[in-house]
Amino acid sequence: MNIQKNFSVQGKRVLVTGAGTGIGRGIALAFAEAGAHVVFHYSHSAKGAVEAEAKAKEMGIRTKIMQADFTDIESVRSLGRQAIDFLGGIDVLVNNSGITLNMPFLDVTSEQYETLFAVNIRALFFLTQTVVPTMIKQGNGCIINISSVHAFAGMREHSVYAATKGAISSFTRQLSIELAPRGIQVNAIAAGSIEVENHPKVIPEYIPGGRSKRIPIGFKGEPYDIASLAIFLASESSRYIIGQTIVVDGGLIGYLPMTDDFTTPLSSTFGKGYVNR
Repeated sequence: MNIQKNFSVQGKRVLVTGAGTGIGRGIALAFAEAGAHVVFHYSHSAKGAVEAEAKAKEMGIRTKIMQADFTDIESVRSLGRQAIDFLGGIDVLVNNSGITLNMPFLDVTSEQYETLFAVNIRALFFLTQTVVPTMIKQGNGCIINISSVHAFAGMREHSVYAATKGAISSFTRQLSIELAPRGIQVNAIAAGSIEVENHPKVIPEYIPGGRSKRIPIGFKGEPYDIASLAIFLASESSRYIIGQTIVVDGGLIGYLPMTDDFTTPLSSTFGKGYVNR
């Protein structure tokens, strides 16, 4: 067994959704650094994706940015087809795109509900459905879905978001059973508290690294921490792992907190700019 070769993703063809910011951008750049060819998808602002693509090109890999509206099924399907055409096939799909909303359960509107489910689970479902036939023809493929600790632990005002992340984990388990006999590996990553650029925009008086004392390891994660696992799951070394949602959270949900006031409304405004609120 060649351990170094088994951990390699050199030359793999990868599509990462939501790759203009945060975790998705970190994952896409990590694949590029590891020698994979990468399509950076973005939904709204192209700025982050353009900057990331420029960095990736410096690494000498084949790369391109592509836009798709994840509330529109045909736009989602078109993204899959265009990525396959550009890459000449597809080895790895990272379903990272997602939006967050905090809203008291009784105040959630049908429009907000539909928007989150459309972006977080419906788009993921049909993009995967679009690329899987190509993976079947190739005889192999890897699908990595980005879920969240919200799939396993509750937080006030996150009923819709948590429902979508729970759905991703269930979908991952089910799809892995259907596709494993076709040579396609499906897993998910449940991200914990990861420091991303959007947090200061939606959390009043945000302090980088703040509240880290509530995380057993003592610090917040970075996109790199999720990207490292994604690289492993896309490599030959993870060949015997299917249908799993692997939690990467510094021990966050392993701790039983009894000091947080869960009855106080949140002052944060997650979803602003993405969901009508």
